[in-house]
Amino acid sequence: MRIFLTGATGYVGAAALGAFVRHGHEVTALVRHPGKAERVTSTGVTTIVGDAANPDSYVSVARTCELLVHTAFDRSARGPLMDGAAVAALLDVGRERRREGLPASIIYTSNTWVLGDQPDGAAEDAALRPTPFVVWRLAQEQALLSDARAAGVRAVIVRPGIVYGGAEGLVGELLKNAANGLIRVVGDGTNRWPCVYDRDLADLYARLAVHPDAEGVFHATDHGDERVLDIVDAIARHTRLRPEVRHVPLPEARAKLGPYADALALDQVVRSPRALALGWTPTLHSIAGSVVRLLEEFRTSREAA
Repeated sequence: MRIFLTGATGYVGAAALGAFVRHGHEVTALVRHPGKAERVTSTGVTTIVGDAANPDSYVSVARTCELLVHTAFDRSARGPLMDGAAVAALLDVGRERRREGLPASIIYTSNTWVLGDQPDGAAEDAALRPTPFVVWRLAQEQALLSDARAAGVRAVIVRPGIVYGGAEGLVGELLKNAANGLIRVVGDGTNRWPCVYDRDLADLYARLAVHPDAEGVFHATDHGDERVLDIVDAIARHTRLRPEVRHVPLPEARAKLGPYADALALDQVVRSPRALALGWTPTLHSIAGSVVRLLEEFRTSREAA
């Protein structure tokens, strides 16, 4: 299968890229910087240098691919606008392919924060109460699903939980902060994070790529339902010098982090029945129970960077 992938050097995108390559797909990866392009090309993947916010830099290549996978995200203030431009461009590519009688599928990466607080458990059909930090993603999801359906394009929304593994992401930040002697926790830490191991998430992308009937929303979580306190305590117990754990009241965290603080404080129990129905089975179900392994991955990733 020919796959066009945005965000191939990002945390989620790099994991998905590895899974696509392992399954023998022909991938063209969009990267923003020439130096990163060289690193990806060394794995045998075709790269083009461009910007997801500038469709002219990549749509001609995307038109040659039957699956369009969007994992890129700009963490700056322009992030939502970039994301909207990329989704609109990929939809246009999908429409054009369908008009020509060619297959077209789009996989869009959202996240579980669009669900808001979900203390009682939420599957893919749960009502959405997005935290302000990601409220814009709700419109993206809805527009993609409705517009793709009208055009005959297969559309998939992947909502990963908090991704762990390697040296990146929120858990990577916790590991780094622990090594530096101080972990800050927003609130009392009794809230639960829905999480997913990066390699397990990548496997779901690979399954969704080749499953022609897979459409709509798919959650990707390990069903561990771990409290932030338990995750932090496990990390602290396995570091060389036990770090200080400082609890930051939510109002104080908001003053420093803005709406991101509310996202970190969400209490979420998230289920992934549609992903499991595809045969997807997470290999890890606990950050706290996998800390030794994750610390080794963290150190290896940092040394390789």
